[in-house]
Amino acid sequence: MRRDFLKAGALAGVGLGLSDYFSLANAGVTKGKAKSAIYIRLAGGPSHMDSFDMKPDAPDSHRGEFKEISTNVPGIRISEHLPKLAKCMDKFTILRGVSHSLAAHRLGSEYLMTGNRPLPALKYPTYGAVISKELSGASDIPRSVAIPKGPTAPTGFLGLEYGPLETGTTPKVGTPMNIRGLSLSNGLTLADVDRRNDLVKRYDTAFGSFAKEDKILSGMDEFSQKAYEMMRSNSTREAFDLTKESKSISGMFGDGGFSQSCLLATRLVESGVRLVSVQLGGWDTHRDNFARLKDTNLPNLDDGLAGLFRTLAAKGLLETTSVFVTGEFGRTPKINQRGGRDHYPRAMFCILAGGSMPGGQVIGESDPKGERPKDRVITPDDVAATFYHTLGIDHTKEYHTPTGRPVMIVRDGKPIPELV
Repeated sequence: MRRDFLKAGALAGVGLGLSDYFSLANAGVTKGKAKSAIYIRLAGGPSHMDSFDMKPDAPDSHRGEFKEISTNVPGIRISEHLPKLAKCMDKFTILRGVSHSLAAHRLGSEYLMTGNRPLPALKYPTYGAVISKELSGASDIPRSVAIPKGPTAPTGFLGLEYGPLETGTTPKVGTPMNIRGLSLSNGLTLADVDRRNDLVKRYDTAFGSFAKEDKILSGMDEFSQKAYEMMRSNSTREAFDLTKESKSISGMFGDGGFSQSCLLATRLVESGVRLVSVQLGGWDTHRDNFARLKDTNLPNLDDGLAGLFRTLAAKGLLETTSVFVTGEFGRTPKINQRGGRDHYPRAMFCILAGGSMPGGQVIGESDPKGERPKDRVITPDDVAATFYHTLGIDHTKEYHTPTGRPVMIVRDGKPIPELV
């Protein structure tokens, strides 16, 4: 900081003040261009050692059973069970040596879904809630969609109106989705829905300002109004209909639930949804780590994520869609006696793509045994600040809780320089 002021003093001699200096210093930081985002949660905590941070030279007690393969970016190698992602490595960035200290599922998940270390007395809003609040959109298109469901208390201290529309199920190949709250069933018609909406409006008039003054009731009312507009919208129903997708695009995805969810995510951001969250569970591999990863988890991830990157690129959406892939932590580098790996937050990976971020790179590094960052530490706060930056959202912006407490969107952390 002292050096900054000395430079500013020198610039004053040519007619430039302190504010001018800081404007020049930040001139190289490009404001984010993304309009939408996709957040993929690998629930349970994936092993970094067996996926995107292989350690072929580590001891037998750590190394694992899998081999690494080359990608389409020279010098970058990942697990042999991710061959499709290896062919599109140029479209995403791997963050290695991401590190924190919360080894419990709930706490780790809250940290990675908000970018803020959890506090007992405060629930931070997740990415979907903040993005729904900060980025405007068409009234008949949901701002945030969760496939199949979102986290508990996704809006934190923000209003209920910023919560996600949950699909309740994963999509199936060649079948339109029946979304609870959007689809008409049991003989219900749009005329019936209109009559019910008119009845709600009459009740609102009768109760006057009471509902508006109550934050929970006002949030429910706004959420209900959005649901009503979405139900009447053909564009919303078509966005959820995978049968409308071209064969050239649908053919990029596998038949599994996660792969089809990724296909749906591309349709939703194309229609104007600001954030789509997709969950792929099953990563809590305390036992049989290698069989479960080889036979199920890694092939499913490979199918869906590679299809997602290729489709966003093919549709011209990769530059305007930020993608964030993460679990809540990594897994122990040392293999346990059950052939598994346990919770381990000291070293993990994250993946970022799109949103004008350059792909085809690895940022950060873990030590030779994958036990901790080698030198540079990347925190979940840094990743969150980067994610928001790509969307043009200032992570230092302050909100106020219902009690008036000022809270920054991301309390700590700075955007990762190589990505902004």
